[in-house]
Amino acid sequence: MWFPDWPLTRLRRARRGLRTGSARPASGKPPDPHLPFALLENSTKGLRIAAANDPARQLGITEGLVFTDARARVPNLVTEDMDPVADIRALSALGDWMIRFTPLIAIDGTDGLILETTGCEHLYGGELAMMETLSDLLERNAIPHRLGLAGTPGAASALSRAAPGTCLKEGEEQAGLAELPVAALRLSPDTETLLRRFGLTRIGQLYGIDRKALGRRFQSRSAADAVLLRLDQALGLRHEPLAPLRPLPIRSARLNCPEPIATSEAIGIGLEQLAQDLCEALGAAGLGARHFLLMAFKSDGTRAELEVKTARPAREPKHILRLFRERIDSIDPGFGIDLLLLEAHRTDKMETSPMALSGDLASTDMNTAALSALADRIMARLGEHTVSLVQPRESHVPERAERQVQFIGDVPALATHSTAAGPRPIRLLSSPERITVMAEVPDGPPLRFIWRRVPRTVTR
Repeated sequence: MWFPDWPLTRLRRARRGLRTGSARPASGKPPDPHLPFALLENSTKGLRIAAANDPARQLGITEGLVFTDARARVPNLVTEDMDPVADIRALSALGDWMIRFTPLIAIDGTDGLILETTGCEHLYGGELAMMETLSDLLERNAIPHRLGLAGTPGAASALSRAAPGTCLKEGEEQAGLAELPVAALRLSPDTETLLRRFGLTRIGQLYGIDRKALGRRFQSRSAADAVLLRLDQALGLRHEPLAPLRPLPIRSARLNCPEPIATSEAIGIGLEQLAQDLCEALGAAGLGARHFLLMAFKSDGTRAELEVKTARPAREPKHILRLFRERIDSIDPGFGIDLLLLEAHRTDKMETSPMALSGDLASTDMNTAALSALADRIMARLGEHTVSLVQPRESHVPERAERQVQFIGDVPALATHSTAAGPRPIRLLSSPERITVMAEVPDGPPLRFIWRRVPRTVTR
């Protein structure tokens, strides 16, 4: 997925206060689309043009042009400094906004996204239907885009830039990319210039060249390796790792709403189905989750999130529903919700049988599962750090003989009262008081002591 002139799109949307794909509204007015406008960036040769709108291009303003030359060509050229940090931040936000299509989304360069849609196409009626749905969504939000679909990230990126709208099945990359320009391989400008000097303008021309011979043509070994790496990644000969924008859920369940829902009751009904489906998937894998995330995608392109955390791995639908219902009213459906997505994070192997509590509570009907469920409900209502346990601690100072720790799902294997040898003090003074101790022999056990001017004899 490629977004032509992404810095201009980001600036225009930010100035208009549009949220989709932008972190926050920017100050100032959006650029006039009828006037020549360009963004500037610093380079070794000074300021140069980083992006230009259509009116500026029609007057000869192109990317890479030195600013002084651009000003000489178009005296009334309006310019602003480029903000690459804001551009990447907005691109990440746009990728996060597309999580409704697939959980694995990665940034491609500075103006593109890669969506790993394997296993998600059937939810939209196939690959072509999914591309059409995605394109319609971007078009409704006035985001210029180019899409490509292939079996490798490199091939899909090349198609989006040089042959938008093309779909290649896995294994068709070599034939499908042959006629595309080498610039589609995501190479550096200097490397592209060298390839053109060698007469290599199409990707297919790289197929028959001996790799050692190609390496000798470049003065830099790294440049030759970059060409071969990008070529192999596009053809699927070398794996291209993706860095997801957000942690991937271990298991997830989704519900597409035929009509937008706008009430808490409807959200609850959908959540009930999602919890059932998700817990069945967790049970089949022998897993439980400590973190559940509910995402509600609204018709206006925004998203609401609600998360609950449990003290120990859980996969009981009724328990998960009970935790969400404590806060489900906080979701504002707006003009309606058309997709609900429930994800499970922080999973772990889960015992099928409950474990009995240790210590003094072992004789009761309670167990750790029931205690954890109660703690989950309290934390869902009052806060994550509102449930704690009192644990004994080895210390001769009575004030430090116990401590409070956050409840994390398991009762420690200790009794609720001290099992240390010997009795504990029956009285604790607010402040230490001086006593005088006398022993029968030096360094022997105390025989008598004086406390508050009263002599006392130790009997045992």
